[in-house]
Amino acid sequence: MIRVLVVGLGQMGQSHALAYALNPAFEVVGLVNRSDVALPDALAHLAIERDFDSALARLTPDMVAIATYSDSHADLAIRAMQAGAHVFVEKPLATNVADCEHVAQVAADTGRKLMVGHILRHHPTWQALIAEARALGAPYVFRLNLNQRSTGPAWEIHKALMHSTPPIVDCGVHYVDVMCQITDAAPVEVRGMGLRLSDEIAPDMYNYGHFQVLFEDGSCGWYEAGWGPMMSETAHFVKDVVSPGGAVSLRAPQGVGSADVEGHTAADQLIVAPTGQGETLRDFPDSPGHQGLCDRQAAAMARAITNEEDLSRHVADAVRSVAICLAADESVRSGAPVRLKP
Repeated sequence: MIRVLVVGLGQMGQSHALAYALNPAFEVVGLVNRSDVALPDALAHLAIERDFDSALARLTPDMVAIATYSDSHADLAIRAMQAGAHVFVEKPLATNVADCEHVAQVAADTGRKLMVGHILRHHPTWQALIAEARALGAPYVFRLNLNQRSTGPAWEIHKALMHSTPPIVDCGVHYVDVMCQITDAAPVEVRGMGLRLSDEIAPDMYNYGHFQVLFEDGSCGWYEAGWGPMMSETAHFVKDVVSPGGAVSLRAPQGVGSADVEGHTAADQLIVAPTGQGETLRDFPDSPGHQGLCDRQAAAMARAITNEEDLSRHVADAVRSVAICLAADESVRSGAPVRLKP
């Protein structure tokens, strides 16, 4: 049994902790959070601790799951691996490329398993979209967004996230990871634009942005993300891939608000439209919801540890996705395109 310490008990942290609690491969031995929170029944027997280092030293877990704010991911992951624990860490891996590369190097040096929370990699509909798009052939046009009309508690969460990470980085890593899985070509340039649409966020932060990625094979991708009560619900969910061979798209979930976490990954229909042919609609009636995807990630982490799976490519892909999104942020702030290192 894999003994796991969970750090961070916000929306994602509680979902991960619950996934471990319900999976017989794991035993949740500790919880760390800055404040007390209400816990589901499966976790209610555990005390919430404040100090990560003391919990890590006392409990000596086999694995640490990190779901704190982005700017603490790298430090906590490194400390956990150096203490001998495998690590699952929410995306983004870190808030700068140097820290991402440092975490990856520590994983390699210690031989610990490191998995990053790229939840779409575990979603059967997204897996099908990637496979169908690859079958169409390059070059590709990627049209992806995730805008959220967040109000009340959701807006408070977003404002807290924006102390360290703009929307195009926090959410963008998922979607550039999808782009890179579809095309094997290297990304070569990023162009970004953004705008601060609220006085409730820091003067140097923006809550709306979009960027374009150019790839070595001629493919180009577009991603858009906006957070806040001013965002439109219209066309908030666009998931299209186009190529000379046709198009493949995810159909937007019906009746789910843009800020509802269930709508961020919900996808139960795939539209495949080869050039010159009619559309084919593929249904995925058992498409997992948010908790189901966290359960799948937990199962994948258990397999990686138990079967000694090589996660080095997964980690390299996670570092690359952060590098692309941070280049987009740099472009937003500088007003100039950013060339990417080969």
